[in-house]
Amino acid sequence: MEEEITSVVIDNGSGISKAGFAGDDSPRAVFPTIVGKPKSSGLTTRIDQKDVYAGEEAYNKRSILNTLYPIEAGYVKYWDEMEKIWNHTIYNVLKVSPEEHPCLLTEAPLNPNKNRETMTQIMFEVFNVPCLFVQQQAVLAMYSSGRTTGLVLDSGEGVSNSMSIYEGYSIPNSIERIELAGSHITKYLQGLLKGKNKNLSTEAGLETVKDIKEKLCFVAQQDFDIAMKQSVHDGSVEKAYDLPDKTTITVEDQRFQCPEILFQPGHAGYEMSGVHKYVYDSIINCEEDLRKDLFSNIILSGGTTLFEGFGERIWREMHKLSPSSKIKILAPPERNHSVWLGGSILAALSTFQTMWINKSEYDDCGPAIIHRKCF
Repeated sequence: MEEEITSVVIDNGSGISKAGFAGDDSPRAVFPTIVGKPKSSGLTTRIDQKDVYAGEEAYNKRSILNTLYPIEAGYVKYWDEMEKIWNHTIYNVLKVSPEEHPCLLTEAPLNPNKNRETMTQIMFEVFNVPCLFVQQQAVLAMYSSGRTTGLVLDSGEGVSNSMSIYEGYSIPNSIERIELAGSHITKYLQGLLKGKNKNLSTEAGLETVKDIKEKLCFVAQQDFDIAMKQSVHDGSVEKAYDLPDKTTITVEDQRFQCPEILFQPGHAGYEMSGVHKYVYDSIINCEEDLRKDLFSNIILSGGTTLFEGFGERIWREMHKLSPSSKIKILAPPERNHSVWLGGSILAALSTFQTMWINKSEYDDCGPAIIHRKCF
């Protein structure tokens, strides 16, 4: 009986979605936020071919599908496809009846009001959920760390965000949206490696480049120019990587060149500050008496913060910007899933149960109810 009323927790990112049940330590499923439809052709449609594929199946069949990622840079752009992702999540992945389970969704900071209302409308009118709550991803990452006050740097596939949080609430004027994240690093690395193997320059090759990024790349700790000279001099960073076509390439200074754009975006032609400067600005834009707690509770979240040396480099750069501050970086090992985990913790709290938007409130107020109850 208890299982029937367990809340569903869904964290949809630009690249990856995580879904599961409140109270669990990890999501039941992690899959690409992708939808695909068969490419039109003169061939007879196969009898087992679906009209639409979503998640892992769409990703695995992408060579024969027209694919789309419904979320771009953290915001839903294609709502019909987003609905298909939710349908896939609820019925195929979690295998539940949505009308029986409260649903907690996550959202990026500064999510447009229209988007928030559309999420709410789809959940109540299409999926008939009994209750809904939508919480900002950075706030949930904070909860998963066991804290309620601090600064969260959340960097995923499509976008990075820096946000100060006090006693569980985001401080609006501290929010910094950084359109530089995992996908930008992958594309930059693809350019750096283009001379190594012609197949790496293709769309299919981009997936191989992403794998190289995740397995071999790291953030340089010393001055970047010194690191470059040293790598040329002694070859200490060279690593072999076996490609799908059975050839092998050697990845050299590209290993630390690609994530360096997080700190020096100009290397890839982006006219913006490094992520550390946005973190600093998020803190400085808060009241002076809060800053000490924020500097000493900088929490990393999201897959792009998993680069070896990322936390240490953030500490070094922050120390340069504010030498008199006591700076502490918290890098939870499970930070790839920390937003989802925060949602799992929140939705399972007995004190949270009065916070849900219920169906009768939605019927009375319509989609705009989200602005009153989720802020």
